[in-house]
Amino acid sequence: MKKDRGYQLNFSEMLHKQMYNKEHREKKAKTIIAVLNDFYQTDLNNLSVIDIGSSTGIIANYCADYFGSVTGIDIDENAIKFAGENFKKNNLYFFQHDSMAIDFSDDKFDVVICAQVYEHVPDAKKLMSEIHRILKPGGICYFAAGNRLNIREAHYNLPFLSVIPRPLAHIYIKAAGKANFYYEKHFSYWGLRNLVSDFRVIDYTKKITNNPDQFHTRYMLPKNTKKTRIAELVVNHLYWLFPTYIWLLQKAPDGIKSK
Repeated sequence: MKKDRGYQLNFSEMLHKQMYNKEHREKKAKTIIAVLNDFYQTDLNNLSVIDIGSSTGIIANYCADYFGSVTGIDIDENAIKFAGENFKKNNLYFFQHDSMAIDFSDDKFDVVICAQVYEHVPDAKKLMSEIHRILKPGGICYFAAGNRLNIREAHYNLPFLSVIPRPLAHIYIKAAGKANFYYEKHFSYWGLRNLVSDFRVIDYTKKITNNPDQFHTRYMLPKNTKKTRIAELVVNHLYWLFPTYIWLLQKAPDGIKSK
C-alpha cells in the first residue's frame, strides 16, 4: 500500500474526536437512512450496501439494522481494526481496501455510501469509476460532498483553506498547527457535477435543507435561527455556494456510463 502524500492512511487519528464520536456519526447515519427510505419507498432489508471510507464503522454498524448486508471498507488500518473489534453483526463486514481499487466484482452492490470521501483520495475520478463498476445496474450511490467554495473548511475549521491555491494551503495549515500537509482536494459545484457525470443525479440537497425534521438534520439546522435562514436562502437562490451537497447517483439500468 502506498505511503506517500496522496494517501491519508491514519485519518481516524488525525480527526479522532469526529471519527470516534458515536452520537455524531449516528446522526449522519440517520440522514442516510431517511434519504434512502424516501427514495426507495419500501423496506431496505433486501439491499446490499458498501460504505466506502467507513472509518471506525459507526455508520456502517447503524445501517446494518436496516439493510440486508453492509460492508465497510477503508484504507485506514486502525479504523478498520476498531470497527471489526467493536461492531459484530451477522450481516456486517469490514475490510481494509483502497477505494480506488476496490476488491469486489462488477455489479456487486445495490447501494454505495460515499459520504465526505472524494476529497481524501488521490484521484477522485478513479474513485467514482470504481463506484460505478461495483454498483448493480440501476443501483444508487448516496454521495455527500463538500463544496470547495466554502468560507470555513470543515475538517480543520480554517477560513478559506479549501479556496486558496494548494501551495498556500499547505503553508497555511502547517502555520496554524493543524497538519503538516493539506491532503484534501475539494471541487466546486461545477467540478462535482463533472466528477459524477457518469451517473444520473437525483438531488436531495434542497429537500433535506427545507425539510430538516424529515431527514434528521435539525441538529445542524435549528428552528428559527439565523443559520437555518441563511442555509435556506443559499440552497434556494445561490445553490453553487452551498457548503455540502447530498446527491443520489444512479447507475444506468443498462450499466452503460453516460456520454
